[in-house]
Amino acid sequence: MMRSGWLRAAVLGANDGIVSVGALISGVAAANPDREAVLVAGLAGLVAGALSMAMGEYVSVSSQRDTEHADIAREAAALRDMPEDELHELAAIYESRGMAPGTALQAAREVTAADALQAHLRDEIGLNEISRANPYLAAAASAATFSIGAALPLVAAAIAPGGAVIPAVLVSVVIALALLGGLGARAGGAPAPRAILRVVLGGVLALAITAGVGRLFGVAV
Repeated sequence: MMRSGWLRAAVLGANDGIVSVGALISGVAAANPDREAVLVAGLAGLVAGALSMAMGEYVSVSSQRDTEHADIAREAAALRDMPEDELHELAAIYESRGMAPGTALQAAREVTAADALQAHLRDEIGLNEISRANPYLAAAASAATFSIGAALPLVAAAIAPGGAVIPAVLVSVVIALALLGGLGARAGGAPAPRAILRVVLGGVLALAITAGVGRLFGVAV
């Protein structure tokens, strides 16, 4: 589950990079076909998007971390002030999972003797050392996956022949989104064809709308 969660987050980050920078490049190219302007806009979008994703993940996960620390402090205080109540609360949890009352109480006593706080964090609120949020890791992972995804349409624009920036970016976006859609579906156990179609159609629509706005107003969007 842990690996699946990180894989899903990586796929979503790359997807954001592909679509947002691909759409930005298409909008700029439709308004101003100058290759230098297109590449500068794409690079700026990559950097700005990666920083925005990193900061957003850092703030979000830091808030989650603060909540976890509050939960830990609350459980520690409860164990200090009401140890017997906490013991029976843990036994009730084990009993609700199918243990007989006597077995549940004995299990609660044993895990409490080993490490009462960790037992309550794990079994009462579902928190353990592996699952605890790391804001720095989340920020770095989000920025990295966004940058990798954003680099694909940027490279396509850089190597496209004159006048073919938008078609080249479109092809690169479709291929990349199809691969990511399949990977995301596999990570989540969902049907691959439906997931691929959904992300590809969404990405193509984003590129088409942005290119249309760029062509209509003649401005970089």
